[in-house]
Amino acid sequence: MRYFEIGQRIRHYRKACGLSQEALAGRVGISVTHMSHIETGNTKLSLPVLAKIAEELSVSTDALLNNTPKPDKAGLSAEAQEILDSFETDELPVALEVLRALRDGLAKRRV
Repeated sequence: MRYFEIGQRIRHYRKACGLSQEALAGRVGISVTHMSHIETGNTKLSLPVLAKIAEELSVSTDALLNNTPKPDKAGLSAEAQEILDSFETDELPVALEVLRALRDGLAKRRV
């Protein structure tokens, strides 16, 4: 594990959220010193603390561990619903057919 890199990603997301170390530590239920040590890579963090940090920063644990952000499915779902709402009722079956074909085509590429 590269704890320094994990800590730096936590710091990046914390600042992007406009939170101080004190504020995030309070939300997570750890001391400010512990949060500081996590961000500098001077201590290991437990899985429950990692999960709570990710939850408070609204990012996936993958984003913190591997720098691979998880897509915001809630935002995507809202956008998809907005697009579907823009179709006329008689157009919806065609739109769904296109989405299914896209899904199936992408699934074949993954194999």
